[in-house]
Amino acid sequence: MLSLAPMLPTEPLPPSGRITIPVAHGGLEAIVREPPAPVAAAVVCHPHPLGGGTMNNNVVYRAAKALNEGGLATLRFNFRGVGASTGRYGEGVGEEDDARDALAFLRARHPALPIWMAGFSFGARVGLTVGAREPAVVKLLGIGLALKMFDYTFLDSCSKPKAIVQASDDEYGGRDAIEAAVREMAEPKRLWIVDGATHLFPGHLDPFEAAASEAVTYLKEN
Repeated sequence: MLSLAPMLPTEPLPPSGRITIPVAHGGLEAIVREPPAPVAAAVVCHPHPLGGGTMNNNVVYRAAKALNEGGLATLRFNFRGVGASTGRYGEGVGEEDDARDALAFLRARHPALPIWMAGFSFGARVGLTVGAREPAVVKLLGIGLALKMFDYTFLDSCSKPKAIVQASDDEYGGRDAIEAAVREMAEPKRLWIVDGATHLFPGHLDPFEAAASEAVTYLKEN
């Protein structure tokens, strides 16, 4: 059962920032954070629901924090069937619908701002896929691309500015793999590698956040 009544984009945020986005299958549990004068707005997508991924994942939280501190309004949300979100796992296709619904909510809330899409792991596959296709999305932030699990070659022809942050020892795509993948991506692009880290950045969340902050600055300037 949803913990909150669905919220319209024009309504003021509760102090906690916790909202429910109305969607066709019910509602998506979300957290919105807005600086006083945001320069852009970003949706942040979380890791695989069947692997325990939620919007409260440490990397997702730190990524949203870096975006907020960079002056962006952020919306992170739970995919269908996760937390208080309704529905059930949608094999990646349903989750793309969820990402589009989150994007539509954020666009309606901030119609004058540039919109970015961001995501970690499975959330990077979903968020970057949707972001590359949607004309309203102007910049992409990918974290922990699971190259052994998902195909990211669609980014090879995507001319939107892209920032990628990857762990050097990522089990699903370490330094050599991500460097090769990013070489093929269309410009503009930039890669940050967090040395010594594995996929979930355990013990490396501070250097990850520092890299994410640099990535946000890069995207703001490109």
